[in-house]
Amino acid sequence: MNKETSKSNPLLCDIETGMCETPGDTSNTTNKTKEQSTKKSVKLLYYTDPICSSCWGIEPQLRKLKLEYGDAIEIEYRMGGILPDWSYNSGGIGKPSDVASHWDEVSEHYDMPIDGDLWLEDPLDSSYPPSIAFKAAQMQDEEKANLFMREIREMVFLKKKNIAKWDHLASAAKKVQLDVEQLKSDFEGKAKELFEEDLKLGRELGVRGFPTIFFIDDAGNQETVYGTRPYAFYEMAILKLNPNASKKEYSKNWQTLFSKYSTLTAKEFSELSGTPRAESEKQLNELSENGELDKLTTKNGSIWKREATSA
Repeated sequence: MNKETSKSNPLLCDIETGMCETPGDTSNTTNKTKEQSTKKSVKLLYYTDPICSSCWGIEPQLRKLKLEYGDAIEIEYRMGGILPDWSYNSGGIGKPSDVASHWDEVSEHYDMPIDGDLWLEDPLDSSYPPSIAFKAAQMQDEEKANLFMREIREMVFLKKKNIAKWDHLASAAKKVQLDVEQLKSDFEGKAKELFEEDLKLGRELGVRGFPTIFFIDDAGNQETVYGTRPYAFYEMAILKLNPNASKKEYSKNWQTLFSKYSTLTAKEFSELSGTPRAESEKQLNELSENGELDKLTTKNGSIWKREATSA
């Protein structure tokens, strides 16, 4: 992949930097946000987008972070607006089909299943509708909103569903037990304003790509991690701001992990269980063969599912 191309289009994520970059503003991000944690010692202001493939790539790290440092951190999801529309042509990308092979490449690099054929079969016109729907979900329930984000990401990356369409958003909302009628009302009203506020704050903070995570303590001290990085980068940012943050031990058996997260990829299961990657996939396959888990296979990998007993 041409590196220059990847830097000039938000849908093309630079595998070297782990960033899906937005065109234009490249101002630095040394600004101190006023966002401060009131409940946890460190707040993570996470700039992302429902269709950001690099953000899908850090799901294993974020899920582990929640298990180990959930008592010390609060993660606040902010939308970045990666694809306003197709009115531009930059970096050789001017139409949806140009993204298909890139998503397949990103899938292999991050070892997370992504099927780029979405962009050939039922492409999105914009990532704004699912972003606004997420803001509407946040208005109802923060925890359910995060489950909603996961659901629509699985839809777009694995199931080739165009999540700009309301039917798919409504289906995801129903699955995570959001009030669909309320979501629709907020989606058409207040949620648009909240989305615009996210975009405005992102510009003020100099967010130029996704994922970008600002780690902020109560005093406003800040660490920033750009792009998709190994787990240690995120852990170090927390410990730099709060050296006393204690790592929580958690059960790594498959039943416990699937009761916490109802769907896991082999990469996620490996990260969370500490099991070597090849052994993880073998174990998950055996569990699906035994009827313990359901397996969804895509051309670029699989995901395993068990009905969640907790969020």
